[in-house]
Formats: sequence, C-alpha cells, structure tokens
Amino acid sequence: MAGILVAGQNEDFVADLQNQLLRFVPQTQFVTDSPDIVIVDEDKDMYVDLRQKYPNVPIIFLKNGDEQKSDALNICLRKPIRLMQILDVVRAANHKLDHSTEGYLCFNGYELRPSHKEIADLQNNIVIKLTEKEIEIIKYLYKNAANDVSKAELQTNVWQYSEEVTTHTVETHIYRLRQKVETNNRRLIATDNGRYKLVTDEASDD
Repeated sequence: MAGILVAGQNEDFVADLQNQLLRFVPQTQFVTDSPDIVIVDEDKDMYVDLRQKYPNVPIIFLKNGDEQKSDALNICLRKPIRLMQILDVVRAANHKLDHSTEGYLCFNGYELRPSHKEIADLQNNIVIKLTEKEIEIIKYLYKNAANDVSKAELQTNVWQYSEEVTTHTVETHIYRLRQKVETNNRRLIATDNGRYKLVTDEASDD
C-alpha cells in the first residue's frame, strides 16, 4: 500500500480515519512527508498548500456541500462518506500509480512504466530497462517535482538508510541512471549543489 498523508484541522477525525483505514488495510503506511496519496478533510487552504507542495500526487478532498468535478489527481468526495468509498478511491489511486497503463508517469517527453520496469524516451523512440531502485528514484523525484531533493532525502525514502547505502550510493545510482536514459538532447535529472530535481519541462529548466 502507498504512503498516505491524512491532513485536517479536526485531529479526532484524522485519527479516527487512520484507525479505520488500518482496520481494513493493516499494511497501510501513514507518512508526514513525500506521500503517494493525500487525504484532506474540509480545509481548502490546506488542500491548496499540499497541492502546491506535491503537484503530481493524487489528493482526495473530503468536503461538505456539493461535490466538485474530479480528475485523476484531484478527487473530491462529499461528506458524510462511507469508509469503503474512501478505500476504493485510495486503492484506485494506488493502482494507477504503480500498475496500470493509466498510471504511467509522463514528463518532459519521457514515460515511466513502473510495472514494466522501463522508461520510454518518446521523442527518440527508445525504451530503457530500469532497476527497482532506479524506478523508485524517479518516482520520488516525480512526487516532489516542485522542490530540489537532497541526498539525505533519497537515502531516507528510497533506501530507508539500509545497510546497502554507502557514502556514494545515491550519487552512483543517479549517475548510472542518467547514463542509461539521457541523450545529448534529452535530460532526465538536474543536479545543483548536491541536490536533485526531475526535469519535467526542458524548455523551462535552465
């Protein structure tokens, strides 16, 4: 199950929702940063802030009143709402992220296909096979596309500080990933003072 961030001003509601989700999906992981899926209870300002912080992460917005139009990344559900409905939406969002063709991550002429362990350079009509760690690096950078990501963040969220992480593990993986995917006219990852950023729009990345 993906990492879920549950946010809202009503702490009792947030805690109860987390407990209910754990009851039906014991493997649920709740996170406070770099989520795969976000659930926001009613607070519009909080929703706007999280959307800006995580531009490519599905956000489920629970609100009173009429439902708003939803899309793949912005899912509006009207309260009161059944838990099973939330679970269905969470599972669908998770499935799209990792397994279905609809969940391919597209950016700057690339298409990441996690379930096939490959990335396609659509401009040059090339498909490159990737390792699990390379896929996780791209997915993490994609989720945090609005920010530069540090080496420490990648260590924490991709390797979880496991024993395989050495001094140059992150740098080596980034280097090999760029060597495999990038061409003279196509960039994948930009680096700046030891921080990394997915190039989501070549024209706007100088």
